[in-house]
Amino acid sequence: MYDVVGVRFKKAGKIYYFDPGDLFVQKDEFVIVETVRGVEYGKVVIAPKKVEEQDVVLPLKKVLRIADQKDRLIVEENRQAAKEAYEVCCEKVSTHQLDMKLVDVEYTFDRNKVIFYFTADGRVDFRELVKDLAAIFRTRIELRQIGVRDEAKMLGGIGPCGRMLCCSSFLGDFEPVSIKMAKDQNLSLNPTKISGLCGRLMCCLKYENDEYEEAKEMLPDLGEWVETPQGKGKVVGLNILERILQVEIADQERVLEYTLEDLTKEGAVSVQSTD
Repeated sequence: MYDVVGVRFKKAGKIYYFDPGDLFVQKDEFVIVETVRGVEYGKVVIAPKKVEEQDVVLPLKKVLRIADQKDRLIVEENRQAAKEAYEVCCEKVSTHQLDMKLVDVEYTFDRNKVIFYFTADGRVDFRELVKDLAAIFRTRIELRQIGVRDEAKMLGGIGPCGRMLCCSSFLGDFEPVSIKMAKDQNLSLNPTKISGLCGRLMCCLKYENDEYEEAKEMLPDLGEWVETPQGKGKVVGLNILERILQVEIADQERVLEYTLEDLTKEGAVSVQSTD
């Protein structure tokens, strides 16, 4: 077992475990930690707890100290410097006529590196761009190509539902989303209606998917024949979330609605006539 705290470096970013050591670290405090890319400033989002060895990446990096006002000022200065670096990089991209879109710029806390995030349709030869940027900023330069989902997460926006994008407000990691999830939920398969601002399938298709899968295992399929209190019938409709079946009773020219419990007792309600 290891004593850890969970630290997040960006809003809705991934949570990383760190060793608090002898420090008394509380949730919602800001801390300075040692990471693979240098010293960083982050927020404690998971209070100290014990985790199994398989749940951590060893060796655990340490929490160096609790952040103070001076550290907060450094973070703000880095943000302002990143905005200036963004403008400079955009000019250089235009000068070199590179087919890439700059999305965001980020300084590490200790200013040992400046990271430029960009999107592009294919590979980009940015060697000359890196040389120019290194000459201007005189620090390590990293250009990191990201996907459209990461771009939406960084930039934020309002989704079709009218709320802030899930990925930019609370989703730490992207989970696989498939068109099968939309089919299982009886949603329109029109790409414009089930795609987010990034152009990919909406992350929220995943939220209720487990409930639908569990319900589908319990319910018969469309077209399947079932025994009802009124006799044998064919399943012609399903309300998966409420676990209700619409069954066309053989030789009666009507459709009855049943719950799973109704199929084991009398009391089905007639909801539609076929004539």
